[in-house]
Amino acid sequence: MLPLEIAIQKIQQLPPEQWQKVLEFIEFLEYQSMHQQKATKTLETSEISFAEAAKEFIGCLDSDLEDLSYNPKYLEGLGQE
Repeated sequence: MLPLEIAIQKIQQLPPEQWQKVLEFIEFLEYQSMHQQKATKTLETSEISFAEAAKEFIGCLDSDLEDLSYNPKYLEGLGQE
């Protein structure tokens, strides 16, 4: 007996109120399969640069300070100890 035939037989043995859950699970599997295929195709077909991949983060650390280790309050406190 084929797996599909076994599955149909088992579904038929379930109470009718369980059939909707079976259908929802099948639809979930279809959705998951579709998204996995799209993700695989996207990874295989398109190569992008690091800058393109990180474009949403570029500039998020912009500062007026040239050296981020520069902290005038800290430097002023060093001479007073």
